[in-house]
Amino acid sequence: MAMAQTYVALLFSIGIGEGRRLLMADWRSMMAEIGLQNPRTLIATGNAVFESRETNVRELEVCLENAFERRFVRRVDTIVRAAATFRRMIAGNPFPKESKRDGSRVVVRVMRQPLKKDSLAFLAPYLMQGERAKVVRGDLWVHFPHEPNRSRLMPVLASKRLGIGTVRNWNTVRRLNEVLDGDFE
Repeated sequence: MAMAQTYVALLFSIGIGEGRRLLMADWRSMMAEIGLQNPRTLIATGNAVFESRETNVRELEVCLENAFERRFVRRVDTIVRAAATFRRMIAGNPFPKESKRDGSRVVVRVMRQPLKKDSLAFLAPYLMQGERAKVVRGDLWVHFPHEPNRSRLMPVLASKRLGIGTVRNWNTVRRLNEVLDGDFE
């Protein structure tokens, strides 16, 4: 039997239709029903940590997406990372000083498939007012010197134009790491 492994799951959206939002208690319940152990969530953010037998993350993504669709009647892309892989992503943050100064202005687009080398060239026309973007291990990191919601880049990051992925700011990433360490709500 495979050993238990800790994973992080990130939902693309917590909207479940007609202006309703997913309740984290319902998502935790769904995860437990499909056999994931010790599911815990980070407030109402669409982020979870759980344990499961060690397996391919794509299998977990499909399992979570199918269960979500059955339970909530909406298909939502879900990105799963093994805890060690998630922590490598954190360690690869190319904007540590900026993250410390204001974690809401550094975001990572966590990708299902690594971004292609031409992604930065594609994004260049959307970068404005000193915004910087870097690809680290296939994920896209962006520093916004201003409020991210004022950027022309955010609508692109929220779309599937770069492939399946989901955006989290540094504050959320850091708090998810705390959940991995056992400090959660």
